Amino acid sequence: MRIDNEPKLNFEDVLLKPKRSTLSSRRDVDMTRKFTFRNSGKVMDFLPIFASNMDGVGTFSMAKEMQKHKMMTVITKTTTPEQWKEAAGTGLRMQSVSVCTGTNVMWDPEAQDWANMKQVLEMFPDVKMITVDVANAYHQNMVDFIKKVRDEYPNKVIVAGNVVTPEMTEELIINGADIVKIGIGPGSVCTTRTMTGVGVPQFSAIVECSDAANGVGGHIMADGGCVHPGDIAKAFGGGAHMVMIGGMLAGHDESEQPVVDGRVEFYGMSSDRAREVHGKRKDGYRGNEGRLISLPHRGPVEPTLEDILGGVRSACTYIGARRLKDMAKCASFVTTNNVINRVYERNTKKHRTNQRETGRQDQEVEFFQGDQESDTQGRPLLVREMVLCCTDTDSNRGQECWHDTTHRHVVWSIRHIGLGMGWIPVAR
Repeated sequence: MRIDNEPKLNFEDVLLKPKRSTLSSRRDVDMTRKFTFRNSGKVMDFLPIFASNMDGVGTFSMAKEMQKHKMMTVITKTTTPEQWKEAAGTGLRMQSVSVCTGTNVMWDPEAQDWANMKQVLEMFPDVKMITVDVANAYHQNMVDFIKKVRDEYPNKVIVAGNVVTPEMTEELIINGADIVKIGIGPGSVCTTRTMTGVGVPQFSAIVECSDAANGVGGHIMADGGCVHPGDIAKAFGGGAHMVMIGGMLAGHDESEQPVVDGRVEFYGMSSDRAREVHGKRKDGYRGNEGRLISLPHRGPVEPTLEDILGGVRSACTYIGARRLKDMAKCASFVTTNNVINRVYERNTKKHRTNQRETGRQDQEVEFFQGDQESDTQGRPLLVREMVLCCTDTDSNRGQECWHDTTHRHVVWSIRHIGLGMGWIPVAR
């Protein structure tokens, strides 16, 4: 057993430090990057923000909005060749999307995701990227699979993940990957860290893995953990060559999910809900490492994309980065335990639904945030972002089961207190 005592950081633990800048406007920032990829030799010029290959995010409708800004989309691995064919004539730019597969073909010669990928690449040779997406890219089979894909598609850009350590980043690049996805457990609907106890805080993982990738001529994509546009800026500043987002894009018109009573379903791809939609694994293995949530319908995604790009552009002007590529070179960070002023968050009205009303075990993310305060008896209030998650409800005693942002399974006593904050969780 070994413990690494060096502090590891998440996005909320750091802030970019401003410095003198000659940029007079956000318009002066060049948001695109020209990449020459190590193993494929491909040269691509695009804005390196990717829509994740998740249900409700990696859709053709999302891709058509993303491509307007030269951003990329990884289409879900369950999308059929017929659906690709239907989308081809609707204005979709094939150079702006990636096809996706898992590694199931290593065990199952008839694996559907691999068959879909091969057929899509035959039909649409303009698709330049292949994303190999597995939750755990540390097993040797993953390395062997990347070698196999590289042998069969020597001219395609291969994205492989997910990992969080420098040595595995190097291993995947050396064996054929052009880009390695970084992130285990930071996603908004991912519960890997609570279910397995595995992970590395995302910002530190980006810093360490980008250094490793640069050393062998490869690239990394930060995958997960971005909640605000500033988090994307921090990822670029920390050394990420590309950033993948999921939850920030969920719940929009382009999610291609049904809108029921003004709400849209969003779930992790290793959740029970994903298995209900796509079927169980053939080997019978079941592991629930994702949550199901219900989001308010957010309308068109374009305003969200504008907010994201505006935030990243503004960050560049603060740190003197004339090009997105320069962010890591220009970035200096300070560590902090309080990123923003939350004084008025206690006055923000939020409401929640309970399991009896919806019939679902997993409910929507609720925001009960505020400063560390005390109740009328001087007891500290732990006010955090909460997710109502279980059916264990006893309304007579006012108790419900929650997860907090540190992902501990806890029971809170719900009490109303007179601080103008509404209903908030108070630790028993």
